[in-house]
Amino acid sequence: MEYVDPIREIEKINAIKVKLKKQSLRDLLLFVFGINTGIRISDLLNLKVEDVRDGFGLKEFLCLHDSKSEDAKSFYLNNKVKIVLQEYLISHEFNNCDYLFKSKKNNLPITRQQAYRIINTAAKEVGITGKIGTHTLRKTFGYHAYRKGIAISILKSIFNHQTPAETLRYIGIEKDDHYQIKLDVNL
Repeated sequence: MEYVDPIREIEKINAIKVKLKKQSLRDLLLFVFGINTGIRISDLLNLKVEDVRDGFGLKEFLCLHDSKSEDAKSFYLNNKVKIVLQEYLISHEFNNCDYLFKSKKNNLPITRQQAYRIINTAAKEVGITGKIGTHTLRKTFGYHAYRKGIAISILKSIFNHQTPAETLRYIGIEKDDHYQIKLDVNL
């Protein structure tokens, strides 16, 4: 597997969102879901409508069995995800058993290769020159969570890493990097 980078600039993230919204709500949702939850692409692509919606509306937490570790994990669906998710679900008629990221060709989810093309093409079109792939979504989540003050121990657990150093390398933080961390309790 080739090493890929997180998307560090918020302006580039927003530019990708604009590009993908013009292209497809499904593609926008894939991007927004990935960068806001840190869920592995294989787990994202296997999501069904019933995983995110219950009888009362959208779920607050998505509970998954991690595809690699077999651990049960909960992922918070923040407002950025919920807004795009709601718009997407309203725009199509979905059954609960439908895949969330359904292919336009059949009732199966899009492939990893298609997800890669969606993410990579949008990134290149907004001027990102780094290496971009499906892991970019997960790494972007980790990078920005860390920059906003989420403890590296929490990210280590989410990513199933053995050491904090492994997690820092994964999200693109070098030991010599000095960032101001936002600890915004906002009570």
